[in-house]
Amino acid sequence: MSIWGKLSDAVSGIFVGGPIGALVNAVSGLFLVERLEEGADPGTVFTIAVIALSAKMAMADGVVTDDEVEVFKSLFRVAPAEEAHVNRVFNLARRDTAGFETYARQIAKIFADRPAMLEDILDGLFQIAKADNVLHPGELAFLQRVAEIFGFAPNEFRRIRATHFRDAADPYVVLGIGYDANEDEIKRTYRLLVRENHPDRMIGRGVPAKYVKLATEKLVAINEAYAQVLEEKGLTR
Repeated sequence: MSIWGKLSDAVSGIFVGGPIGALVNAVSGLFLVERLEEGADPGTVFTIAVIALSAKMAMADGVVTDDEVEVFKSLFRVAPAEEAHVNRVFNLARRDTAGFETYARQIAKIFADRPAMLEDILDGLFQIAKADNVLHPGELAFLQRVAEIFGFAPNEFRRIRATHFRDAADPYVVLGIGYDANEDEIKRTYRLLVRENHPDRMIGRGVPAKYVKLATEKLVAINEAYAQVLEEKGLTR
């Protein structure tokens, strides 16, 4: 069953207008997310979260560019018959950034015990933010606030940001460790990051297939940072 079919079943008898009516309410009233909180397919909830937050992320710098829309579409390949539904939700949500904090709180509640899923969502938002290769102040503020609502500490946010904007990135920031970290902490942190960002783990979390490519890119950044830290400290793998 498609994502839209699952949404329709989840809100059966509550919304008028079938899937489209449900999705309009998902953007404006957030009630759909509440209904999906218990026993929902993780991939369904994940998709709802990213569609709405992606649209608002694209508007964070005041204008939605074609590049940002293309990045969003690249993350979600949907059947031609359903593309109009996705576009309608995205366009409704992208009118402004109002309400994104409430939506982010709902998502944080749903995935409170699965921080890796929350990081997956942030990764998608960063992909849209860097569509023009520039992180604008409005986008940065948006991402920082979403990360804060998701429960990520400032140093964790810097780590996630560094894996996406890697020019002159501090390898210690990429790994999320202090400059005085010992060998055991460095290697333990590295193994944890590799495990959480492995493509197989992401597939297991039910995220869209396109996110596997994001996981691979993050692993490259993590491996490069790890190699730099080891070399700097004179350590071996």
